[in-house]
Amino acid sequence: MTDPNDPRNNAAWRAAQQWQQRARQAKPGGQVSGIKLLFTWLLFGVMMIVGTILGLFFLLIGWAMLPFLRRRMKKRMEQMRADQAQDVGGATYHEARSGQERTQQHQVLEGDYEARDERS
Repeated sequence: MTDPNDPRNNAAWRAAQQWQQRARQAKPGGQVSGIKLLFTWLLFGVMMIVGTILGLFFLLIGWAMLPFLRRRMKKRMEQMRADQAQDVGGATYHEARSGQERTQQHQVLEGDYEARDERS
């Protein structure tokens, strides 16, 4: 008679035993698996080396482009400052260039809103 507390009577235990048997039967034999394993590791190593070299290459390109990006941002900042600079008459550069009088005209940017009087 079998012991009811024996774990080998469990369905999960039997399924695990069947899985182990199938895994043992599916194992390829000897020399071929060793050669495949060696080539797999070699391929993996070559891919790691190539990936590292590509990563370093792109890193160096990024570092080389930083001065150009800095120069471009500096020019853009100078242009913005020139656009907002005050001329002798007190109007901004943009308003003086277009010949407009100094009125209550505001440039509305995306996301901004205008507060209107309730009377109008």
